[in-house]
Amino acid sequence: MSNALAIAHVTQALSLLLASHVGSEFDEAVKVEPRKPPAEAPDHPTINVFLYQVTPNTSMRNNDLPTRASDGTLVKRPAAALDLHYLITAYGDETTLVGQRLIGSVVRTLHEIPILPKDVIEETGHLPHLVGSDLAEAAQRVRFTPTVMDIDETSKLWGMLHQTPYSLSVVYQAALVLIDGRQTPVPAKPVERTDVRVLPFGAPGAPVPPGGESRVEAPSTTAAPAAVDKAVSAEPGLPVSDAAKKTTKAPAKTVAKAPARARKTARASKPPQPEPRKGTEG
Repeated sequence: MSNALAIAHVTQALSLLLASHVGSEFDEAVKVEPRKPPAEAPDHPTINVFLYQVTPNTSMRNNDLPTRASDGTLVKRPAAALDLHYLITAYGDETTLVGQRLIGSVVRTLHEIPILPKDVIEETGHLPHLVGSDLAEAAQRVRFTPTVMDIDETSKLWGMLHQTPYSLSVVYQAALVLIDGRQTPVPAKPVERTDVRVLPFGAPGAPVPPGGESRVEAPSTTAAPAAVDKAVSAEPGLPVSDAAKKTTKAPAKTVAKAPARARKTARASKPPQPEPRKGTEG
């Protein structure tokens, strides 16, 4: 988390990062200024770092939990997640392609060091206009990513810069910058007592097991052999084991005799056919 000075602190730190790594190929010093592109292009090597837009971070804009309780007390410090969009412009002698060489150094530096170093943040934090910034203590580090812009978007961007001629430039996005509120939330009350209960399933007040309402218990089949043994053991003079064998063999005999009985019954119920008449002899 950072305070309201985080936006200006990132801009100043980015300018210092470019000033310390860009321009090693030039004989003269390269000037890096955190300002918008000038109306008149300078002749000496110059890089302008211009923050042209601040937008909410799309991935963190809805992650802020409720900050106040139902009675209005502050329970969590609100935080704003932001993305910073920079237009980096290079100027110099066109005959020796100074501007193009500077843009190459800018791209190389931000590709080699995409995350804003902590020592650069601490060094810029000593400036008078940034005293009180706590960006160096933030857990979230700022990362620079190049932004692709087509001709229409580029023309609209430079069209907002009134009476400023176009110059070779690149666009970078800095994410993520978190700015938190100033109020201190009310500390939560400690746990005064704990209430732990253990209830079996089915007891009053116990939770219903998953799928317990729709589960249907299958009829038990373990009682059938016991019932058979009890039934056949009632026959006098016959041991339980012999009675069980007799009981298990009875259905097989009945099934074997069933077709023969059915054929005999069918023949008995069939009406007698009349005998054919014999011819009368002449």
